[in-house]
This record gives sequence, structure tokens and C-alpha cells, in this order.
Amino acid sequence: MKRLIYSIILFALIFATNSFAQKSLADVKDCVANTNYAEVRIKEIPIAMQCWTFRNLSFMETLEKVNKLGIKYLEAFPGQKLLPDNDDKHFGVGMSEADMELVKKKLKEYGITLRSFGVTNFDNNEEAAKETFEFVKKMGIKVLVIEPKYDDYTIIDKMVKKYNIRVGIHNHPKPSKYWNPETVMNNIKGLDKRIGICGDTGHWTRSGINPVEALRFMKGRITNMHLKDLDQFGVKEAQDVPFGSGKSNVHDILAELTLQNYRGTLSVEHERGDEQPDPSASIAKGLEYVKSITYYLGFEEILGAYDNGNFNKHGWNHYGPGYFELDEKTGVLKSSGGMGLFWYSAKKYSDFILDLEFKSLASETNSGVFIRVPDVVVSNDYISHSFEIQIDDDNENPVHRTGAVYDAEPVKKNAVKPTGEWNHYRITFVGDNIKVELNGELVNDWDAKPQGKIRDFASSGYIGFQNHDSHAKASFRNVFVKELK
Repeated sequence: MKRLIYSIILFALIFATNSFAQKSLADVKDCVANTNYAEVRIKEIPIAMQCWTFRNLSFMETLEKVNKLGIKYLEAFPGQKLLPDNDDKHFGVGMSEADMELVKKKLKEYGITLRSFGVTNFDNNEEAAKETFEFVKKMGIKVLVIEPKYDDYTIIDKMVKKYNIRVGIHNHPKPSKYWNPETVMNNIKGLDKRIGICGDTGHWTRSGINPVEALRFMKGRITNMHLKDLDQFGVKEAQDVPFGSGKSNVHDILAELTLQNYRGTLSVEHERGDEQPDPSASIAKGLEYVKSITYYLGFEEILGAYDNGNFNKHGWNHYGPGYFELDEKTGVLKSSGGMGLFWYSAKKYSDFILDLEFKSLASETNSGVFIRVPDVVVSNDYISHSFEIQIDDDNENPVHRTGAVYDAEPVKKNAVKPTGEWNHYRITFVGDNIKVELNGELVNDWDAKPQGKIRDFASSGYIGFQNHDSHAKASFRNVFVKELK
């Protein structure tokens, strides 16, 4: 019997392994088609500039253009002329220490971070790889973008572990080696997770590959992005156009990256030759489109994540009994026990918009979102000096129901979703006015004053979530704050 059980387990493992090996781009088509990207609240993904966009200018001239566009991250490419009046100095491996220091000084003056470098290559030996990785490390670069001619990534894997530099395999259009993301996945399978793809949305579009499907296929292995929008699909000679006006579907690209909790940058790369040497006007127009579709524009994600995508409780503290569990992969925060308060102690907020999602895990769930908690929480006294935006679906008292300012101002309408479904809160606090939007409905608009349990309140304070008791569990996710000056 044991032998039979072991055989069944072994067969299952072989089947699972083979199923994974057979995973293809076609396997994600239905998933993408069935995803309602229009409903995704797009996160603000940092914009970088791929210097190839200004390839006819020097690196120093490029910095000026990037600064005028308001972009604060940079992706350098090898071989760009370093200075406008010197044809002998170029950016890349082999730069002198003095030139590296000059670049760092100029970057600091502009407040620009050099995040990535590529597309580059090196021979498949440790000496050549080490030279490139040493240069990248010295320059403080986090991502190396390469397009290896070989299939053996053993040395790359070794260098990534040694230098803690992320690597993105770049795709040029068909028939180049990596035009199909399946080729990239086959090459990086089993290697360090810091080795992934630098997805070029324009080259996927030229190759007749839906960029959104490519991103879904490469989920978990996207280390860097080159963002382009093209005027034609499946045509190698297609030209760059401002984001949002072409065939690459930039909206759904950003929505898919949001769903994946992508933590890298988007390197703008505008290659159109007839706009050289300065395509800034087209880029600026495209960036306005990106801003227009970014829901969390100007927000800070306070239940955030590290560069590796894992969520963390950095900046948060807990007072009282009970606790909150955080799923590091999904970013879902779940209460347990109580009564306690999980509060963001890193910062006080005066006027702000707080945007989050919550879910009642049982019909008797009782929780709440605390705002303007005046002081470091060392007792239950904060309850009388701050406001709780209530979560309690079954309470028949309007002043204690979901959407109410607890014990002070009743909810005006019932807009909550059934137990077990995610709800969306947008809470705006300006001066003394509190507005509560629940699932897109304005359910409270109140000029705050001492009332009910509230004896007084402060002009600024902390944000927190209540864990009420073991039978009243709630979950939270996507917690963003925007300060209003």
C-alpha cells in the first residue's frame, strides 16, 4: 500500500512538473481576457527615462532633458557620449573613477537616481561578467539589463548572488533571440528569482505579442520595464506614439502591473527617429495620459512592500490584546482577537485622503478605521480623542453601522457589500470636515465636533485599524494616504 501511495505522489509531482514545463503564452490568454482591467485602481509606478531616447545627445545633456520632464529615475545605456564637447568619453564599463564621480555629482544636483543600466552584454566568463557587475555596483545601480547570446546562465546566477544586482533579460523584436517571453522563461527557470525579464512593450507589440499577456505570463519574474506605445500592432516598422494613443494598450499594461504589485520602474523609451534629437513634447503628452489613468497619483502606500514584492509592517505598531497577521505575498492584513489598535506610527496626518479596501470575515464583524489619533497609543484613552469610521454591517443603529463616524454621526445610506466581499473606503479629512465614500457612494459628510464618545479631537494624528475581538475579524488591503497641503 505504501509503495502505491508513493507511486501516486511521484506521478503527481511529475505531472505538476510537466504541466509547468508546458506552460505557454497561450495559457494566459483566457485569464487576461476575463480580467476587468477597467476596474483596477492603478498604482503610481515610478517613471524612469531610458537614455537611448536622447541617444543623439550626451549623457549630461540628457540629464537636463530628463529634469525638465520631471522624471527622477534613469536607465543609462552603454556607449552614450558623456560630455557634449568631448568625443572620447562615454558612459559604461571602463569609465574612469573621476568620470564616475562626476556622473554621481550631477545626478545628485538634479535629484535623479540612476536605477538601471542596459541593454548591454558580456562574454560568458567570470572575468567579463565581474567587470560589468563591479561597474554597476560602484554606480549604485540596482538593475542590469542584458541580452545574452548564450543559454548557459550559470555565471549570471553566480554574479547576482554575489553582488545582489537584479538582472532583466531584454527582448528585441522578432526574430531576435528573446522576442518570445517563453524563451526568457525557459532560460531563467530554476535560477535566482532576482533574474527576470526587462519587458519591452514596444518590441512585443512589433512582434505581434499582446504586452498584457506577456506580462501575465512572466508574473513574478519582471525585474524592469521599457514602456512604449506604437501606432501599429504586429508590424516591425511601427513607430512610437504618445502613451495612450497607440496599439500597445498602456492602460491595461499598467493595470496588470498594479495587480502584480510590480515594484520596479517604467523606463520611457521613445525611439522614433524623426523626433530626434529631442522627443520631449511627445513624451510629456504621454506622461499626462499616464497621470490621467493613475488612481493613486500622489498617494503613499503605507502598508507597503520591499523591492522583492513582499509586503511588510514597517512603520506600524500594535497596542492592546490581539494582533494583525499580514500575508507578505498578497498584502492582506487580517485581525485576530482584541480589543486593540494597529496604528501607523511613522507619521501624523492633518488634512488627507485615506484610501483602502476592507472585508468583513463574519456577519458579526466589528472593526473600524481610526483617524487623527492624537498621541502615541499607550492606553484606551485614544478612543475619546479621535474618530472611528465604523465597520459593522449588522448593527441596526445608524450611528454604529458601516460608514458611520462611530457614536457621533450616523451613516446616511447603506452602500456596504455582503459579508465576505471587498469594500472600498475613501475617507477625506480636511480641517474639521470628514467625508466618507463607501464603494463609490458618499455615505457621510460631517463637520466634526465633540459628540457621543468624542470629547475633543486634534488637528493632526495617526491612522489605525481596530481589532475588536476573536469573533469580529476583518481584513484590510491596499492602504494609501495622500496628504493635502
